[in-house]
Amino acid sequence: QVQLVESGGGLVQAGGSLRLSCTASRSIVTANAMGWYRQAPGKQRELVGVITRGGGINVADAVTGRFTISRDNDKNTVYLQMSRLKSEDTAVYYCKGSWGLTDYWGQGTQVTVSS
Repeated sequence: QVQLVESGGGLVQAGGSLRLSCTASRSIVTANAMGWYRQAPGKQRELVGVITRGGGINVADAVTGRFTISRDNDKNTVYLQMSRLKSEDTAVYYCKGSWGLTDYWGQGTQVTVSS
């Protein structure tokens, strides 16, 4: 079993920045991929971005140029740096890690962007 703990969410004004963290109880070096997802009220959960074992990064079109993903292997932590936030970025943000054939999810952290 792997625990993922997100932190860093909060209330921010439009145009501001936040950095989310996701710390895993298992080495992220061995993960196939680590990803960030979000779910806004009344909407389906959607992919924000992913970083693969090899370090490749892909982010959704909606956040390209504003969000980026990075990791600190020594801390088993993945980050989501969010800038130029918009009201439509308001959602619960979840971290997901994939080890072997199993996906693990964090509990989520709320991000609210006020306009």
